Amino acid sequence: MTDDPFVVPEDATAIEAIAAIGEDFALFDDWEQRYRYIIELGRKLPAFPEVWMDDAHRVPGCQSRVWMEAVEREGRLFFAGTSDAAIVAGLIALLLRVYSGRPAAEILATDPVFLKNLGLLEALSTNRGNGVAAMARKLHEVARAVQRAAG
Repeated sequence: MTDDPFVVPEDATAIEAIAAIGEDFALFDDWEQRYRYIIELGRKLPAFPEVWMDDAHRVPGCQSRVWMEAVEREGRLFFAGTSDAAIVAGLIALLLRVYSGRPAAEILATDPVFLKNLGLLEALSTNRGNGVAAMARKLHEVARAVQRAAG
């Protein structure tokens, strides 16, 4: 499945992913280095199909154009995403590292407050911070919909 656009988790749990991101951030002395790291993460995202770069997949509330898609496989939600802005693609990569490949209940139990705790929201412009919050809301909306459908 080399052409699979959905992010497969590197870490066993969302909590472990958040801890790993925190450890990665601690390796850098300043936000300029962290920004470069985040941009590099975005470049490593699986290719997002161009046919999904439409209004149906667009995430509202983002300054840059952001597209996401989800699929449920064996009780887990996998997400794909991209943006027309390099830093935003990296922010998507951070979110998907935490949330993709997790059961809906784990996604809903993982508050995106970790973005604030990492200092990320303060380091971003207000518009970018609002965009990240919109992306996190979208991931939670999908998880809630899957939980409702499961009964």
